[in-house]
Amino acid sequence: MVVIRLARTGSKHNPSYRVTVADQRSAVRGRYIEVIGHYHPLSKDKNVLIDKKRYDIWIQKGAQPSRVVANLYKKLKPGKEDAPNGTQGNRGRSH
Repeated sequence: MVVIRLARTGSKHNPSYRVTVADQRSAVRGRYIEVIGHYHPLSKDKNVLIDKKRYDIWIQKGAQPSRVVANLYKKLKPGKEDAPNGTQGNRGRSH
């Protein structure tokens, strides 16, 4: 089953998370299919960026969001739902 979940990045005492689409059997920090957003819980405005179009596409394909991701998605403010260009599926590599 495909899931939408958070994968922790960042350093000690300074968490940041990627919103990833991954196979349920893969490790949380392991392989993923696509990065569809970011979450920075320690920033002043709890910076959440989720690409709404990609999220909806994966939900239509049957992906199950985790409880945390589903709650973050519901709390998104208008205008903040689109992830910046280049974060979709490139896994940090430049082509």
